[in-house]
Amino acid sequence: MENRICKLFGIKYPIISGGMVWCSGWRLASAVSNNGGLGLIGAGSMHPDVLREHIQKTKLATSKPFGVNVPLFYPELDTIMNIIVEEKVPVVFTSAGSPKKYTAWLKERGIIVAHVIASSAFALKCEEAGVDAIVAEGFEAGGHNGKEETTTMTLIPAVRRITSLPLMAAGGIGTGEAILAAMALGADGAQIGSRFAISEESSAHPDFKKMVTGLVEGDTKLALKKIGAVRLIKNEFFQTINKMEQDGASSDDLRVMLGRGRAKLGMFEGDLEKGELEIGQVASIINEILPVETIMANLVQEYQQAKERIDNLKM
Repeated sequence: MENRICKLFGIKYPIISGGMVWCSGWRLASAVSNNGGLGLIGAGSMHPDVLREHIQKTKLATSKPFGVNVPLFYPELDTIMNIIVEEKVPVVFTSAGSPKKYTAWLKERGIIVAHVIASSAFALKCEEAGVDAIVAEGFEAGGHNGKEETTTMTLIPAVRRITSLPLMAAGGIGTGEAILAAMALGADGAQIGSRFAISEESSAHPDFKKMVTGLVEGDTKLALKKIGAVRLIKNEFFQTINKMEQDGASSDDLRVMLGRGRAKLGMFEGDLEKGELEIGQVASIINEILPVETIMANLVQEYQQAKERIDNLKM
């Protein structure tokens, strides 16, 4: 599976774990890196001192490349970026903001930069900013999402048409077959969130993981478009938010209802009714909590088997 993504990041397989809030700590990041992918620490749910601790623990747990995902709406962004440089993190994935904000600054300091987008319009902005790679994330994804609801199957070829940069597909990818499909559409690799969020090494609450393994199609839905689209499990909190949106609630009203720490309450602390539970559509086919080593081996085997099957097809 060696290709441009592997060469860019210095990894064995073009598989990157999502930098997911309350799921992507040092255990998950180091496990993915140790098994041939690129593990990411999710800075979005970490105070600066906590992020530094997770970076240092990751460096102790793996000698392989790893990275940090940084949402650009983070309130302590300058501090976070300085910690990343001080700790000599080799790769940064930025999201939820303009790639121009930090790309040049990070690259001047020897850091590889990828940026996450949800529409092809932002691919050219990524090129202009000088990013090294792009993640194109379809609306099947969990967590924060594109309000346009462009699917991964539509987004990847659209982005590939307008950029030659190394491209990773995200959203709805949880199997080796899906990785191959994304590559057929023009991607060079895949970023996988939900499958790793429900791994043994994920820092998510065990009750949240168990709940996800019981989800079926239709159990998640995009919500909160007025303040930042996010895919949620249909629990009590979702039903409240959904009704508010249907009744025409303002963005301020939705922010008040969301409050602070709602995602932590659900995914990290395990309140499955009042918490915000973010997960992708692919969760409906995830029915086991497995170690990262097994997940990575399955992804590679599924990819290889699917490729052999496709190679034998005739038009």
